[in-house]
Amino acid sequence: MEEPFVHRIFNNKQNEIKNSMFLSRLGFAKENPDKKIAIYDKCIFAFPIRHYNEPGIDKLFTKRAGEKKENLSVLEMDEYSVFIGDIYQFGKAVIQVSQPGTVSQREMENGLKTGWYFRVLEEGKIQPESDLQLIERPNSKWSIAACNEIMYLDRDNLWGADELFHCTDLGIVWRKTLRKRLRGF
Repeated sequence: MEEPFVHRIFNNKQNEIKNSMFLSRLGFAKENPDKKIAIYDKCIFAFPIRHYNEPGIDKLFTKRAGEKKENLSVLEMDEYSVFIGDIYQFGKAVIQVSQPGTVSQREMENGLKTGWYFRVLEEGKIQPESDLQLIERPNSKWSIAACNEIMYLDRDNLWGADELFHCTDLGIVWRKTLRKRLRGF
């Protein structure tokens, strides 16, 4: 497998960032007046460029990057090769996978191509067209695809939901949702 690569970077207004920038602890997340900790779990949204390669669409898939409102358009990564808790060096910053992206009805019908979120562990300068270097993979059982399966497809699998709930690197919102399911709500 090739080294994961950040092809393009977008801010929250979907303007492409072409030069290096400082990635703060909040990443691309908006300021939260309540200072809820959950915001840190969704600082950066990444989406694989290969998911834009759909039949029947004339626009070149690399030109479609940013349509999902992602912050990072990535190559050589997808929901099967990215795991909860994966820690990556990204320029001078260090980021960690926290949870799968949001799911629409279209993603449910189209193979759960959801992307994923990162939290920022260490601030630093980043730039587009740079490698992501995997530093650590603490949860090799919980790929983004496996999490999506437990959350959306195999909802009756309480054993799997309990195991995923106990993955401490999983984002707070996902853990709360799983806790409710396990308690019967």
